[in-house]
Amino acid sequence: MVLDGAMGTMIQRHKLEEKDFRGERLKDHPHPLKGNNDCCASPDQTSSRKFIDSILKRVPILLRPILLAATSVAQADYHLEFLVYDLNYQGAKIAKEVADEFTKKEPSKPRFVAGSMGPTTKLASMSPDVNNPAIVPSRLINW
Repeated sequence: MVLDGAMGTMIQRHKLEEKDFRGERLKDHPHPLKGNNDCCASPDQTSSRKFIDSILKRVPILLRPILLAATSVAQADYHLEFLVYDLNYQGAKIAKEVADEFTKKEPSKPRFVAGSMGPTTKLASMSPDVNNPAIVPSRLINW
């Protein structure tokens, strides 16, 4: 089995600008969206289809939707919590459509879509030093 990878770095390679994350649906959103790669899964965006297409051309057979942080916690950074369900739905739908197109072209190499979670934009460690998660704050040791 071959799993796709490096979706985030592939997106960053395109040096997207603020307008690239908005599409028609979010064109008037009052908060900055640059860096919110999950917005590429919007149905009015063509970038996610291009990214997935370029991944499948490299022959992976198991593809993840173009979602890196489509959770309410991560989307809160952009004030887009209300879009989480739709981002996940559209991301999976787009990935499935592209996978089906490739399977139709090469039936002997079927493509599949699998869900995945993470990464997130929030640190799960309680350490005050992000470079050393083993450090436990003294207030937690003494309770």
